[in-house]
Amino acid sequence: MKLQDLEIFVVAPPAPGWGGRYWIFPKLTTACGIVGYGECYASTVGPAAMKAVIADVFERHMQGENPENIELMFRRAYSAGFTQRPDPTVMGAFSGLEIACWDILGKARGRPVWALLGGRMNDRIRSYTYLYPEPGQESAAFWGDPEAAAGAARRFVDLGFTAVKFDPAGPYTIRGGHEPSMSDITRSVAFCKAVRGAIGDRADILFGTHGQFTTPGAIRMGRELEPYNPLWYEEPIPPDNLLEFAEVAKSVRVPLATGERLTT
Repeated sequence: MKLQDLEIFVVAPPAPGWGGRYWIFPKLTTACGIVGYGECYASTVGPAAMKAVIADVFERHMQGENPENIELMFRRAYSAGFTQRPDPTVMGAFSGLEIACWDILGKARGRPVWALLGGRMNDRIRSYTYLYPEPGQESAAFWGDPEAAAGAARRFVDLGFTAVKFDPAGPYTIRGGHEPSMSDITRSVAFCKAVRGAIGDRADILFGTHGQFTTPGAIRMGRELEPYNPLWYEEPIPPDNLLEFAEVAKSVRVPLATGERLTT
């Protein structure tokens, strides 16, 4: 087998567009006609630029190669030109192309990909969802309404999700980290109280912030969330402040989650 063709699909979310800007799906086709699909992480640049990055990674490091040689192609993409910079744009492009290669390999062998990666460990796994309004009832007011969030949480837990995620700590800003305002803290507590009251112990709650706060600001916010026992407090400070995460962890009795911008 040899990788021959690349096609890229940029898919916009349906109106009103909650949940992200674009999903980018590469389609790889081998010379013998096997097709594989992947999904590329693309939050750092716009879709036109990301399409160019994906095409460049494919053409320079993957085209004409056997899709089985994933480690070789990764090393080319990561290390060619003595770069070795694990940035999320190039690695996001490669990850989606790698997924497509695994899709091809599974189809070539007539086996699910998990069978090629060491076998299945669990028949079922947990899954969480963000809280979204019901279709047809979307409004900007939903995102600031604790009772609406509680209703959505109950609906999703009834569907079988074992955790729900929300991030009511204020609008994202280019000025991170900043101190949360008292109203940000009050609103966050109201969300946690309403959601916990709606779902009880049927599911976990996950509190996101997208790296918004200073270390003392994250501690102030985190201590107010403790009574509602979140499963995690996600990236409360900017992700490049690695040593500061330890300071937050020492002061807040909620597990911290981080790493969505780390690659390799």
